[in-house]
Amino acid sequence: MKLAAVRRQVAIGGVGAAWRPALDKVWDFLRTKPGLRSEGHNVFLYHHPASRDLPMDVDFGVEVLRAFEPEGEVHAVETPAGEAAAAVHVGSYDRMKETHDAIHAWRAANRRTFAGKSWEIYGDWSDDPAKLETTIVYLLK
Repeated sequence: MKLAAVRRQVAIGGVGAAWRPALDKVWDFLRTKPGLRSEGHNVFLYHHPASRDLPMDVDFGVEVLRAFEPEGEVHAVETPAGEAAAAVHVGSYDRMKETHDAIHAWRAANRRTFAGKSWEIYGDWSDDPAKLETTIVYLLK
């Protein structure tokens, strides 16, 4: 999927403090580009570091219809293609770790290896946490 995104280097566990300012830049950019976005969702693309002690690059983005020329901090990126493990998390964002943990448990039980990239696709917003859906995807080797 194609994204308009701003990349930030974030400590693992620090996404909650970094996403809003980055995503605000993307939305400001998209407001000046009619026709680039339709009904796309917010997508966070994670580039996992070799060690959990290192920060990771995160592309905070929004789905777009096509590639475009970079402007300021906003660049065109794509989620990687290939075999992936995915699960849909339903509920509050602060409980998404449970779904991530389930994917990690599946990987271990099936002796699979992650390829260093994962992403979260955020569904439509709702004030009711029971209606929030987030698709979590890990690229497999």
